[in-house]
Amino acid sequence: MSFSPALTAYRLATPLLAPLAGLWLGARANSGKEDRARLGERYGRYPSARPAGRLVWLHAASVGESNVALALIEALAAADPSLSFVISTGTRTSADLVARRALKRVTHVYAPLDAGGAVRRFLDHWRPDLGVFVESELWPNLILAAQKRGIPLALVNARMSPKSLRRWQAWSAAGARLLNAFAFVAAADARTAEALRQVRGADVAALGNLKLAAPAPKIDAGAREALAKEIGGRDVWLAASTHAGEDEIVLAAHAQLRAQWPDALLIIAPRHPERGEAIAQLAGGAPRRSRFEAIGAAPVYVADTLGELGLFYDIAPVALVAGSLLPSLKGHNPIEPAKLNAAVLTGPHVESFQDVFDMLFAAGGASIVRDAAGLAEGVAALWQDKNVRLRRVDAARSVVDVGAEAMETTVAQLLALMPQQSPATRPADASA
Repeated sequence: MSFSPALTAYRLATPLLAPLAGLWLGARANSGKEDRARLGERYGRYPSARPAGRLVWLHAASVGESNVALALIEALAAADPSLSFVISTGTRTSADLVARRALKRVTHVYAPLDAGGAVRRFLDHWRPDLGVFVESELWPNLILAAQKRGIPLALVNARMSPKSLRRWQAWSAAGARLLNAFAFVAAADARTAEALRQVRGADVAALGNLKLAAPAPKIDAGAREALAKEIGGRDVWLAASTHAGEDEIVLAAHAQLRAQWPDALLIIAPRHPERGEAIAQLAGGAPRRSRFEAIGAAPVYVADTLGELGLFYDIAPVALVAGSLLPSLKGHNPIEPAKLNAAVLTGPHVESFQDVFDMLFAAGGASIVRDAAGLAEGVAALWQDKNVRLRRVDAARSVVDVGAEAMETTVAQLLALMPQQSPATRPADASA
């Protein structure tokens, strides 16, 4: 196997940087990005014991990847109810998502630091029988340590931006070493599959995006009924997963819409709910869902809660998938609104979901808006002509109502990698 100076340098540097991890994690905890009560998990220390029997470990970076991981868990558990699962993620929002889903036989942990001691303790404690990495977050020390222990590894739904793929190709020796640690690699799109095949020097299956196989989010019927009653007959649209700098654009578009629809309502659901207060101030003191404030006659409602985005997609006939209006952003997942029959608008910056959006654009299931005026025009067109809106919804559904085959094939491949029983030769739990 070819020597990789970059990978060697990384592995030599991590022990030197490990003593600084405490300062870094402390700063993140102070800013709310880490759960201070669970910082021990970052060092590979866990309060819960490993469950008996065969254990599948899935690693997912954040919310989007966690949704795929949870869908895989449900499918694997349906195929083999004896399996247990541990899912490692890197963000508090993903931890909240896993907790809300509350799947049986599933333990959530924060991903260990990619340093020797933390990785060793993680693997000693959980002793997984299979490791599954979702999409693109690949930690070299963690991957290579798992491979060295003989743990079968899979990379599923690999989906990388052109920039990321160019980086992989530039560091081809490191890429080849890491990718060949995986017994099975499958990509979400043909572009990623071909690029990774060139780096890996072996086959990479282009199965399709597993996000398409995920069911539509579950909607709380009571919450929907109450929200619909508050909104009444008002024309409504949603700006979903907005980032700082986008709210001003969205509010300017809504001001233009209200010149023609004085009673129109805009629901803003920020990507990070902690921004709710700032957005409410921008909108002239708009009511906030996190504070249980009534909508009343307000022109703007701030939906600053977690786990309810599906509710707002379901109730709004038109939705902007934000995170896409500024060049510094890379877009968010359009699959949920498409499955919940919201007509999709997006900004031009959708690099993270380019493959899905390309399919939607080709089918007529989404359109691009570039500024406040274009956004107002796009919403108005979909409000004014119900047939146009329904054609867009139907076109989007034709794209996203696929993916079951990709999920089925992936699950079959993962089960084939699983040992028939958990090897007794794996190390016992570490006491470190």
